[in-house]
Amino acid sequence: MGYEVRNALGVAEAKEVRIFSKQKSDDCYSSIITKPLINMIVEQSTVSREGYHSLDHWVRVLANGRKLSDQTGANLKVVELFSIFHDARRFNEGYDPEHGLRGAQFAYEMRDQWFEATNQEMDLLYYACENHSDGLTEADITVQICWDADRLDLGRVGTAPKAENLCTDAGKNPEMMEWAHSRATN
Repeated sequence: MGYEVRNALGVAEAKEVRIFSKQKSDDCYSSIITKPLINMIVEQSTVSREGYHSLDHWVRVLANGRKLSDQTGANLKVVELFSIFHDARRFNEGYDPEHGLRGAQFAYEMRDQWFEATNQEMDLLYYACENHSDGLTEADITVQICWDADRLDLGRVGTAPKAENLCTDAGKNPEMMEWAHSRATN
């Protein structure tokens, strides 16, 4: 495994979990994304743990989303949940047009069992996951941040993000684009 998920304080009861990826610069803290939740999703995943849509991608999407949320006021809980659910139900690393819908449905199944979210937050999460691969750019700011966070990580597949495919001014900022792209390609 090229990554590990462990508790920031080394104590099972801690509220905040640190998610470590291969790149030290991608380490993120999250209070809603718990070690057991990540482990459950990773264990049930059918894609390679070293693939383009693996935990390393999710962590970069999380970092991108958190940075963009700080600038836009997007709902951070939705953005964080999107980072782990949007590709959680892929069947493969290639063409899989229904993976976003499956990820959205999976998030609904896990609600109240693994995390808490309001109906409005779940509606935003569902829409963001279901449509993240469709090239849309118009939506609620929280959904836009989810989409930008994912699209800013296209460097992992050899594609630089393009401003015309991003939704927000924060995502289109050249410094943000360069920061995210450099992390995605390392």
